[in-house]
Amino acid sequence: MKKFILIICIAMGFHFSGNAQTLEDYFQIAAENNPGLLAKYKNFEAAIQRVTQVSTLPDPNLSFGYFISPVETRVGPQQARFSLTQMFPWFGTLSAQKDAASLLAEAKYQEFLDARNKLYYQVAASYYPLYELEKLISIEAENQRILSSYKEIATVQFQNDKGSMVDALRVDIMLKDATTELSILNQKKKPLETRFNKLLNRDENESIEIIDSLQIKRIIPDFRKDSLLLANPLLEELDLKVQASQAQERAAIKQGLPKFGVGLDYVIVGERTDATISDNGKDVLMPMVTMSLPIFRGKYKAAQNEAQLMQESYEFQKEEVSNRLISSYEMIWFEIQKQLKLIELFEEQIQESEQSLNLLFSAYSNSGKEFEEVLRMQQQILKYQRLKATALSDYHITLAELDYITAKNK
Repeated sequence: MKKFILIICIAMGFHFSGNAQTLEDYFQIAAENNPGLLAKYKNFEAAIQRVTQVSTLPDPNLSFGYFISPVETRVGPQQARFSLTQMFPWFGTLSAQKDAASLLAEAKYQEFLDARNKLYYQVAASYYPLYELEKLISIEAENQRILSSYKEIATVQFQNDKGSMVDALRVDIMLKDATTELSILNQKKKPLETRFNKLLNRDENESIEIIDSLQIKRIIPDFRKDSLLLANPLLEELDLKVQASQAQERAAIKQGLPKFGVGLDYVIVGERTDATISDNGKDVLMPMVTMSLPIFRGKYKAAQNEAQLMQESYEFQKEEVSNRLISSYEMIWFEIQKQLKLIELFEEQIQESEQSLNLLFSAYSNSGKEFEEVLRMQQQILKYQRLKATALSDYHITLAELDYITAKNK
């Protein structure tokens, strides 16, 4: 079982050092501190302790009896009796029980691995919205700056009789909208940071370092699909539970067979005072052999049936998990391709809109007309920038979900 502890330490990376700067560093902090994951680890440790309990012989029985009315024998009266007995289950019973407990402990380890992988996904799913929020705040702040410059230009154009005062008022309305939107975005940061820090079991005010830009990771078609059902902790956990139920069935069969015991009786005998004989007052030592008679078969048969039914249950659960993983993979793959197409579309739309904006702004500078089109195009660029930031965040969250269902971190 020491091997299991070593694996756990390696898997959880219990030697973290330095300040967290990357998402991988945050994964490691979460693995060390998240109480839900630590609870899974303690469940595994507790399951290991079960192995020793079920693979050990039952305690021997020691009894003492005192004869209130001594039993007279030829060599003297029997005064007291000591009895020591050790029972032994049928051959292979303890081994089967140990196998079942060991397999269940390994299943707990797989449960821990799945919980760790799921935690990594949850951390990523809380990290990328923070990136998105930072981008949206930056975009909105830039929008405010541009609108402020537009207001100054519109005012100058009006003063030079090339525009309308309505243009400046229209920009002023949009500036107020942008100011409110920026305020709301800044207020949103606190709950997102709290959610992230609590996954890491840290103070809610702990600072979080967010990456400046996200890169598109191109992945090949059907990425990791061939190993989807081969290295997933959920499926391996159920496989181990099936094997454990098989071992429990073997143990139930053997528990229905006779148990044998060996023992020793020691009887204290008093001396006779009415006669002188050989072995007068000699204590009695009597080895014994006992055997249990399991004639009430109902409970043993029920234990076998229970183990068989649990095997069938785990097989059905495994089939259900396999189906869910396959369907989830297809939906995730679709979502990845969708977000890629959206990101490409938004990039193109931003570039073309910026070109159109330059043309419109040049025309406005010369004529003072169609300022409304300038503003509309600027807001269109803003919309596509927002959508691109959201699509990038959603893309990386979906990749993290793909890592989870394909057990990349196993």
